Amino acid sequence: MMKFVDNILNRTTMYRLLLYVLGAYLAIGMMLSFAGKLPYNGWMVLLSTTIVLFGCWFSNLVMAWAYDAPRHNPSAYITALILALIISPIRTVGDLPLYFWAPILAMAGKYILASGKQHLFNPAAFAVALTAIAINGSATWWVGNVWMLPAVAIGGFLIVRKIRRWDVVGAFLGMAAISVTVLALFRHTPILNTWKVLILDAPLVFFATVMLTEPFTMPPTHRYRLFYGATIGLLFAPQLHIGSLYSTPELALVIGNFIFWLIASRDRYVLKLIQRVQLSDTTYDFIFSSDRPIRFRAGQYLEWALPHASSDQRGSRRYFTIASAPTESTIRMGVKFYPQSSSYKQTLRKLHPGQTIVAGQLDGDFTLPKDVHQKLVFLAGGIGVTPFRSMIQQLINTQEQRDVVLLFANQRPSDIVYQDIFDQASQHNGVRVVHVIADEASLPPMWGGERGYVTAEMIQRQVPDYAERLFYISGPQGMVQAYKKTLRSLGVPNQHIKTDYFPGFS
Repeated sequence: MMKFVDNILNRTTMYRLLLYVLGAYLAIGMMLSFAGKLPYNGWMVLLSTTIVLFGCWFSNLVMAWAYDAPRHNPSAYITALILALIISPIRTVGDLPLYFWAPILAMAGKYILASGKQHLFNPAAFAVALTAIAINGSATWWVGNVWMLPAVAIGGFLIVRKIRRWDVVGAFLGMAAISVTVLALFRHTPILNTWKVLILDAPLVFFATVMLTEPFTMPPTHRYRLFYGATIGLLFAPQLHIGSLYSTPELALVIGNFIFWLIASRDRYVLKLIQRVQLSDTTYDFIFSSDRPIRFRAGQYLEWALPHASSDQRGSRRYFTIASAPTESTIRMGVKFYPQSSSYKQTLRKLHPGQTIVAGQLDGDFTLPKDVHQKLVFLAGGIGVTPFRSMIQQLINTQEQRDVVLLFANQRPSDIVYQDIFDQASQHNGVRVVHVIADEASLPPMWGGERGYVTAEMIQRQVPDYAERLFYISGPQGMVQAYKKTLRSLGVPNQHIKTDYFPGFS
């Protein structure tokens, strides 16, 4: 069942998934309102959503024009749908100012309160936090109720599974549980009743899976994400207050955004294409210069935005590992093209030198261990070798020695890329490369590598000291899961297996 779900998720971008899930929440909310389960008019739910969608679209259009910035409509629509779910549907004319100002403030937060072309605050949370102060128009978070909870739980599970941010959600929920429980004990409030209200009649699940996981304001590494989730969980408890100022979900998130912007800021970069290099029949390297230095670690990735007309369902943004090393002066992106490539890749393939692409959300913990004496095995499938190209090029450039075995699996010998770099590292940096080819009919007569697929027996044969090594796996998700299962069958513990966050091969 989960394999089927993952296949669907891997074919859908994060932005499309959020639009589908949030749209489903609103449709369910409208039906529940018509059925009398929620205290709203179903038609007003629809009208409110329409108004806020138009407000965010128009404000985004104006702000992008005024700041000469790329306009990403899906992001504006997601913000609009979130606002429609946390601001009560219109009941009287007196509710209209909130629906007028919230979209404007949300988009202003994206374009005006930005650092390094990256917004500081979750737009929806920033908007409703400000309206509460400026016009006394507070968010009610009406999505948080017992009738909506089953849908919100299912949709939230899909979102977090897609973006793999169980760490931040777990840290948030754990600290929120501690914070709420401690405050309940301190105030002599029944704990079970407090938890019943928090889970069934509050936006805990929606907040954790939709708001907290907003990628642009989330810290870039696992350690910071744990602190981020825990900090906001601590502030989330509604009993928490300073004088007459009580904590609200939006206030907790805005404070968390600000704190972690100070200690783990995130930037966006304008990259200009210098050269496109064909590596194989279907694989290319795109080599860019950046408008300013990108400080990253070998193995990390960026989100690359390439707006284009007639975008298909996979949208205009992708995550790709940085194939270049931090010591190189250019930024490389290695991309494999399939016969039925997405509209994004078709546009990318037509990119000419001098044209630009915007990159951001530098992230990833798939990096070399600090201990240079730790023995390593890199398991790569196809273009999943790009983080290893970055790491190995870094070893070459810094003249660092590491005991590394690279098992590089491809369909045919002609699919092998970056061979010159791996050869150089084999001679000077302690790296041993073992090629594994699935299509045996394509092999030359004197083939010296492995045949078929990576198996437990092959690992034992090629890496007899595998029990002493850390394993890094990068490639299509099906391959990654299969290799993890193989390693577990050999008794390799989970803490000795690192997998790359590489969402989508299209």
